[in-house]
Amino acid sequence: MTSGAVVTPRAPSVFHRSLFALSVLNFFLADARDGLGPFLDGFLATHGWEPFTLGVIATIGGVLGMATTPLFGALVDASAYKRTLIILPVTFVTTMALWTLATPNGFSVFGGQSATAVVGAVIGPALMGLTLGLVGEERFSRQVSRNEFWNHTGNVVSLAAIYAGTLLFGIHGVVGLMLFAAFATIAATLAIDPKQIDHQVARGLAHHDGSEAPSGFSVLAGSKGLILLSLVLMIFHFGNAPISRLIAQTFSIQLGTPFRTTAITTGVSQLSMIGMALLAPWLIRRFGLATIFIVALAALPIRGVIAGTFPSFAFVFPVQFLDGVGAGLIGIATPIAAERILSGTGRFNVGLAAVMTVQGIGASLSNVVAGWLTDLGGYGLAYWVHGCVALMALVLFVLGRHDIAPRVPSPSPAVPAGRQAGSVEETAV
Repeated sequence: MTSGAVVTPRAPSVFHRSLFALSVLNFFLADARDGLGPFLDGFLATHGWEPFTLGVIATIGGVLGMATTPLFGALVDASAYKRTLIILPVTFVTTMALWTLATPNGFSVFGGQSATAVVGAVIGPALMGLTLGLVGEERFSRQVSRNEFWNHTGNVVSLAAIYAGTLLFGIHGVVGLMLFAAFATIAATLAIDPKQIDHQVARGLAHHDGSEAPSGFSVLAGSKGLILLSLVLMIFHFGNAPISRLIAQTFSIQLGTPFRTTAITTGVSQLSMIGMALLAPWLIRRFGLATIFIVALAALPIRGVIAGTFPSFAFVFPVQFLDGVGAGLIGIATPIAAERILSGTGRFNVGLAAVMTVQGIGASLSNVVAGWLTDLGGYGLAYWVHGCVALMALVLFVLGRHDIAPRVPSPSPAVPAGRQAGSVEETAV
């Protein structure tokens, strides 16, 4: 472990129990971190809410979350209570979601979703910091893939449960499942032994030389790779964010079953993401991190073209499969790239939070634009525009790939064997 970190020596059984608890946390967090998540648009669309209004709601939440994410990233870097920074937001988000289900009026929807966006913004940095502090940077790439595997598996199980629950119990089935997921998430978080978390490693100080760490602003402003990564993701999420929302609105209205329809469409993408999470460690090891980015970015234009050309429900399946390829691989590659770029700075979490903030700009703006395009020329126009805009992200990444996805240096002989487990050596792209 890093010198100076106050961490209890790792008993293998205790450490493995904490890793198991981390997997369980990711499994149930899939349903607990976003409240109504993908179901919100379909639910509100069947209650008469217009696409532009739904886009405004998503934009307001995105802007608020975007503004607070860097602050939460700095909080995670400084805090030794990373478990608490997951438990409290999960409790609050679940409460707000239940309020929206009970009374879907303007106050509960706008107020609840805005508050959820602010509080929920801490969960991502806290989970990444907790993961890095548990396993160290040599195993971080592999553990991120495992986290994503269990997260998407949890999503699929949750979607199937919601589908069945609404058939049997209606809206009460959704409420019961949300409460169960929240309690299970809290229990799994508490099962992680806090003594196993190295808070110095968790903030990216595994190789720090002991000198004073630079400020977060100087690290971010002086990192070409981090700036390029942020811009690529901003463009990608501008294109990708609204497509699944628009699909949920379209077919929830056509079929009249918002929860079951959204469960099917989202389930396809989540199954695809599970496959990507299983393949990602091998793909990174064999082809390099840059190739993973290229595949993910290339999937989105194809997705937009299919969605914009074929309005039949049958074509939801390839469209959502490509969502799993693009968003699934991006979700794995982003924290790995940020950790490599910021290794040794002590600002991993605030750096990752800054990346999430910039990508949030693209996602937030896209919701209003998508609503306007839908009103202007229908859903097909919105799919075409948002799908094709991702070509700019692909070009920008190719030009800056060496800064965005740097190679991993070979492990030093002085690094303890436990830290080398799970290391990934890559082929340059």
